[in-house]
Amino acid sequence: MGFNRENYRRIKREYDGKNVRAKEEAQRRAEELHSRYPEIRDIDNALQETGLKILDTAARCSGNELEKRIAQLRKETEALRSERNACLEFYGLPADYSDVKYECPECRDTGFVGIKMCRCMREKLITAGYESSGIGSLIKTKTFDNFDTSYQKRDPQAYEVLAANYEICKSYAEEFDCPGAKNLLLMGNTGLGKTHLSTAIAGRVIDRGFDAVCETAQNVFSDFEFERFNRPYGSGDSEPLRTGKYFDCDLLIIDDLGTEMTNQFTVSCLYNLINTRLNHGRPMIINTNLSRDELRKRYADRITSRLFGEFCPLRFIGKDVRELKLD
Repeated sequence: MGFNRENYRRIKREYDGKNVRAKEEAQRRAEELHSRYPEIRDIDNALQETGLKILDTAARCSGNELEKRIAQLRKETEALRSERNACLEFYGLPADYSDVKYECPECRDTGFVGIKMCRCMREKLITAGYESSGIGSLIKTKTFDNFDTSYQKRDPQAYEVLAANYEICKSYAEEFDCPGAKNLLLMGNTGLGKTHLSTAIAGRVIDRGFDAVCETAQNVFSDFEFERFNRPYGSGDSEPLRTGKYFDCDLLIIDDLGTEMTNQFTVSCLYNLINTRLNHGRPMIINTNLSRDELRKRYADRITSRLFGEFCPLRFIGKDVRELKLD
């Protein structure tokens, strides 16, 4: 399991900065108090001295004597705190005015509780994963919960196939692992739910902490063309490769394969992408409106042999749901 590395590094830096800023802001408020209200400064100095006395007593004493002295020092500490709170109240300030105020009290803005990632950081990484997936807006609207198979009920065979595909895709998302997950090839005419289900898979996979990228075939090959023909000379270090995410993500989803303008360059890029991910055990989902025969005609054997040999095919049949909604 691994969140998008760039997102993780960026958000970890944000947390490092938040933790430091929270402490600096608390220190600024404490200095302001000491400057404006000398009596509060004196109380804070006394509290600091009492804390040092507790440490000294614990080092020098033991048994009943230690318990007695610690109890007395704690009483002194409580008295000083009560006096401090009374001063703050008199000046119209809250008792925690100079405390460190973290956005997340659980992890104190570090992103971790012990060695476990905090809920707040995980939520930020998931949100960032939606944004970097390429389908941030779609993920919120195309889920397993709102996928409706009932439109195909008038055709029992289409309904049965769609219901089975739904269960397969849902199980795939819940059990996804990288490496280890299968590759899926979603085939069928437009409007049968391929994009909805693959988007739902991406959303659930991201929720579970994996890095998923979903793009149309046209956008994928456009990025490859940019890298090959349009990238400014010498910009490699300052600008990351647009195509890097397609090789590095845990799950790559290519939507609408076959809608791109096919030529020797795009076929070569597609082969390299599929072959590289297969060699590294990184799963893919490919959606296409093309049939097996149409795929064979459009792409080289070295591609179709991998599509039909290394991918689990899910065939979608029925009538375009957009048309059914109008009936």
